[in-house]
Amino acid sequence: MRGTIVSVNVSAGGVPKEPVEEAFIGPLGLEGDQVAHPEIHGGPQQAVLILTTDAIEELERAGFPVFPGALGENLTVNGLDRRWIRPGQRYRAGDAILEITKLRRPCLTIERYGAGIGRAVYDDRVKAGEAGSPRWGLGGFYAAVVQPGRVSIGAPVALLEIRA
Repeated sequence: MRGTIVSVNVSAGGVPKEPVEEAFIGPLGLEGDQVAHPEIHGGPQQAVLILTTDAIEELERAGFPVFPGALGENLTVNGLDRRWIRPGQRYRAGDAILEITKLRRPCLTIERYGAGIGRAVYDDRVKAGEAGSPRWGLGGFYAAVVQPGRVSIGAPVALLEIRA
């Protein structure tokens, strides 16, 4: 799987995250990015949140006014099929290497984009780890940083390996 970074997003905490041209990804995430609730978000296993453009488009079609950065993702990527992204996969994103650790479980913060958006992106099947759920990956994927590096708009994203 190969794709492209279409938006690099940071904030002082909360959503939406605002686009920047580029950022350095360190062990705890993007330089200049903060999380509003560190007891829930962030840390080495949730350093970067990745969302695909197909997820944004699907949520838009369902009537939610979302856009790159709206759901708090750090990297918005085009060309990756969310239905095939799994924990354990490693991706090169720009100069960084990221390992998918888990699906993002939505918090109440995203309800600003419409009542029910949390249920639209996460259901019991997703919670149980069923990749066949039509909601798989709609809320994004958390990743750990295996190799720090720079990311920028237009940089490639490519699947490197799957770790069991």
